[in-house]
Amino acid sequence: MNSDLLGLPFKTFSQDGLEVRTLASFSITSGEVVLPYWYTPHFRLFCCTGYYMGMCIAAPEKNLGNVYRASEGWRAFLLLSLTSQLVILGLVIYWSRHRWSNHPISRSLQAYALPNSGWGAVAVSVNTEFRRIDKFATGPPGARVVITDTWIMKVTTYYVHVALQRDTHLTVTESKQHQLSPDSATPLQILTLQVSSINPEIKPFNIRLVSTEYDELREKLHAPIRNAANVLIHQTISDLFLETFKSQVELNRPYQLPSGQELEPCIGCMQIPACTKLLRLCQEEGDESSCQQCYCRPMWCLSCLGRWFASRQDQQRPETWLGSRVPCPTCRAKFCILDVALVQ
Repeated sequence: MNSDLLGLPFKTFSQDGLEVRTLASFSITSGEVVLPYWYTPHFRLFCCTGYYMGMCIAAPEKNLGNVYRASEGWRAFLLLSLTSQLVILGLVIYWSRHRWSNHPISRSLQAYALPNSGWGAVAVSVNTEFRRIDKFATGPPGARVVITDTWIMKVTTYYVHVALQRDTHLTVTESKQHQLSPDSATPLQILTLQVSSINPEIKPFNIRLVSTEYDELREKLHAPIRNAANVLIHQTISDLFLETFKSQVELNRPYQLPSGQELEPCIGCMQIPACTKLLRLCQEEGDESSCQQCYCRPMWCLSCLGRWFASRQDQQRPETWLGSRVPCPTCRAKFCILDVALVQ
């Protein structure tokens, strides 16, 4: 054991499954109501004392085994960790009274309990639907979004937001466009939706999902969705790529239209003037697949040329689209995104 191992961030332990939900699952039978047990907060505070004990072994020169000989900083660290554990222990004892009815999640579920019933019946309903295979689930482990036939849930590391579908409405509040997703070299649009309940005891919360999952979300939802921010939702990979295509072309060197030459309507849509010209702006040369000079006059608008570019790609490998070459729709000269210039 060394100090590097002991210095690992808590995120590392969480990724390896060392979190309250995982640890509790070993001691709770599947038939019990386990929802509140899963998400006891501040688990990382209990690691402080373990870190101190580990440093006693990894760094014996610090004399941490003898509290009186340790430095003031380490003694303050140990005192803080022990005090924090006592506070958290008292809080957990308070939560556990009356069969965990004081737990924040239990009190949230109590808002949906029927007369002469408790939060436990609601938790059973939530757990039952959570285990079904037909639920909609998306998002990373620390912000998992789960939608069942009855419930909307956001499962974070230490809390569960729960809302009853028939009492809620969703609002699209924000959209963020990313040129590349973390998992692949494809564009990504992240939507933020606010879940609001008519029940005053349920506070609004936000959920996030990829725009390509929006249709699947709507199929599972019975609650209405409003687009308050007038967000343009790109529900296909081609839509996402078109936005990335436009952003990249705007960075390229523009093409100065010769004096006296007029722009004709785009031959793709015949609705707006043609505004693009293919120039050999990239520097790659030498092989048969490299870009070629196009001598066509401006004939396409940016949207139509972007759709043509996307239509010529391998639909099973979207991560290769940005770096690929396609033939000009008129003369068949090969070009890449860097060769597309906006007409000025």
